[in-house]
Amino acid sequence: MSQAVRVVWDDALISYDFGPEHPLAPVRVELTMALARDLRVLDGVEMTGCVAATDDELALVHKRDYIDGVKEVSRTGRPDLSRGLGTPDNPSFVGVHEASALIAGATLEAARAVWNGEAEHAVNVAGGLHHAMPSTASGFCVYNDPAVAIAWLLSQGASRVAYVDVDAHHGDGVQAMFYDDPRVLTISLHESPRTLFPGTGFPQETGAEGTSVNVALPAGCGDSGWLRAFHAVVPPLLREFAPEILVTQQGCDSHALDPLAHLMLSIDGQRTAYAELHRLAHETAGGRWIATGGGGYELVQVVPRAWTHLIAEAAGAPVDPETPTPQSWRTLVRERTGETPPLTMTDGRHPDYRDFSEGYDPADAIDRAIMASRNAVFPLHGLDPMP
Repeated sequence: MSQAVRVVWDDALISYDFGPEHPLAPVRVELTMALARDLRVLDGVEMTGCVAATDDELALVHKRDYIDGVKEVSRTGRPDLSRGLGTPDNPSFVGVHEASALIAGATLEAARAVWNGEAEHAVNVAGGLHHAMPSTASGFCVYNDPAVAIAWLLSQGASRVAYVDVDAHHGDGVQAMFYDDPRVLTISLHESPRTLFPGTGFPQETGAEGTSVNVALPAGCGDSGWLRAFHAVVPPLLREFAPEILVTQQGCDSHALDPLAHLMLSIDGQRTAYAELHRLAHETAGGRWIATGGGGYELVQVVPRAWTHLIAEAAGAPVDPETPTPQSWRTLVRERTGETPPLTMTDGRHPDYRDFSEGYDPADAIDRAIMASRNAVFPLHGLDPMP
C-alpha cells in the first residue's frame, strides 16, 4: 500500500488548448479527472493545486531567448516559426506561455512533494510534454515539464534520476536534454521511428555511459509483445542504476484505438504496465515515483480510463477492471463530446507475456527489437545482453 499520494490538479490546466481541430484536446484530461472523481479514486489521495513554473525554473532546460519568444507569441498570438510555434502541430495562441508554464509548474509541484517527502507518489495527468526541445516547440509540446522536473531534482542534489517513457512516440526532448548526463537514465519504449514521429529513438542512441535507452517496437505490437519487451529491458536497468527517484511519462497512445500511432495495446495491458512501474518504484527507487500523462488521442474510449487506472494504481487502490463506468460520467461524456462512453473500465483482455529469459527468437520482430536494445546498452551497465 502506498503512503501519501498527491494528485496535482487545477482546472486552469485545460487552458493548454491548441484549438478545436487539434488532436491534443484538453477534454481528455477533464474527462479523466471527472472519471477518477466519480469512481471515488480521488478520495484516497491528497489533491493539491499548482502555480506556473518561473522563468528560472523553465531555464533549467530551455534557452532564455526561447522562453522570451514564447512569451511574445503568448502576448500577440502571432506565429514564430523559428521557435516551432504557429505550425499545425503547435499552433500559436494568446496565453500559450501561461498555459504551458502552468503544466510545467504542476509537474514541478509533484517533484517537490516527492523529493521533500511530503508524498511518496505524485501524479500530473496534464503533464508529459516530452517533445519540447531547449529552443523549439515540437510535437504538441511547448515546455518540457518532465525535463524541468528532472533538472530541478538534480539542482536539489539528486545524483541518480531514472525516467521511463511508455508513450507510443519517442521521448526525444527529455533524451536530448540529458543525453550527456550520466546522472539521468532515460528509457523510452515506443513505436519504431521508421513508422512514427519524431523519427528518433533508435537503439544506437545510447548517450553518456549507456544512460539513453531506446526500445523501438514494430508497428502492430500488442500487449504480450510490449510487456515482453518492457520486462526484458526496464527492470534489469533500473535495478542496476538504482535511482533515487523514478519519473515516468505515461502516454496512452499505445492503445489500439489511438488515431495517431500504430501499436495495439489494450487498457488492460496499459494498466498492467502501470502496476509494474509502481512495483519498480518501490523496488528500485525507495518508493519515490512521479508520474505524468503524455500522448493519448482517443479522447473518450482510452485516455480517461487509462489515466484513472494510473491514479488508482499510484494510490495503492487499483480499480477492478470489471467496474462499470458511473452513469454521471457517461452523461458528462455525452454532454461534452456527443460520443458514446465506454461502459466498463476494461477492454476485456487478460494480458500475459512470455518472459525473455525463456529464449530469444531471431525470427520475431519484437525479439529483434529487444536484442538490439540489450546489445546496445546492457554491456555498458555490466549486464549480459543474452537472455
